[in-house]
Amino acid sequence: MFCKLCRQTKLRREFPLKTLTEECNHAPLHCLRCVTHFVKNANKCSQCSRHVAIDNACYCEFVETLERLFPESPHTLTETAEVAPEDADQTISVVMLGGDCTVLQYRPGMTVKDLKLLVEKRLGPLPEKQRLLYKDQELKSYTDSKLTTLQDYNVQPFSTLHLIVLLYAIPDTFDHVIFDLFWGYPSKGCDYLDASVLIYSGKSFQGLVDYSHRVFTGVSHSGDVMDHARRLGHHTIDVKLKSLPSSVDKLFFTLSAWHSPNISKYKKPSLRFFDAKEPSKQLCSDQMQHAAYSRAIIMCSLSKIDGAWKVFSLRTPSAGNAKNYSPLQQNINGIISQGLC
Repeated sequence: MFCKLCRQTKLRREFPLKTLTEECNHAPLHCLRCVTHFVKNANKCSQCSRHVAIDNACYCEFVETLERLFPESPHTLTETAEVAPEDADQTISVVMLGGDCTVLQYRPGMTVKDLKLLVEKRLGPLPEKQRLLYKDQELKSYTDSKLTTLQDYNVQPFSTLHLIVLLYAIPDTFDHVIFDLFWGYPSKGCDYLDASVLIYSGKSFQGLVDYSHRVFTGVSHSGDVMDHARRLGHHTIDVKLKSLPSSVDKLFFTLSAWHSPNISKYKKPSLRFFDAKEPSKQLCSDQMQHAAYSRAIIMCSLSKIDGAWKVFSLRTPSAGNAKNYSPLQQNINGIISQGLC
């Protein structure tokens, strides 16, 4: 079997037979070493980023399985710099919130610029669109016109870096912008997803906008806009940046299913972004490439960083919906706490 994380072909026995938690709605496609490494270093599932405690029963079982399979190589289980021999292959992991990830060879002298080029080859985003974070700090290619290295940011071997993709950096001249969240109808009939906006000041939840709460200062919701000819459903969110409360610095845009247990039957949940002055000129877009076996997706964020508004792709599966926002808020709180956007 091929592990999509470490990109190695391994025996079937080196893969888990089940997922770490009941909430992990995916097949176990990463090998035992990658799965246990992620739990140990990030307390997360390597595929869906759900929180996993170090005393999780499945995690403990996976560690024991590895110890039985490889009793002569204990360092491969812990994967820490302290116990790894000098000639061991040291790596770092780059993880996106949606579950896509890759493992790269670690070299302390590697420049961040070269790292971003490798990430582009493995995961796709252009270097200038990558926001790479390690321990609450963004890894930038240059500091004072000088190339930076992993060593400059004290990145250690076997660390996990988080990757957020920039969709659009909004010019300061913009005010009224439009987020069009849409989805394809199921194969039979017309059915709805709910677009919602959860609004924050720092870590503090300020309010929300959805089909039943149409207005927040500077934000408004269109309600259902159904295109039966193209079999597309739309919810459009208008944001007036200069009318937002001055303390607001983060807006999270979500799509969720009301009746269905997950959104997999809805075709390609997507996002388009426009300046209201030129509604026919699409500035950026994003799309779920595969069905999400969760009830909701955190599609993107609009975040104010260093005084500038930016749109980031998140594509993060989540529990919860417009009847119960608590699971969505919990996931968003995790994103904010890690300094990702």
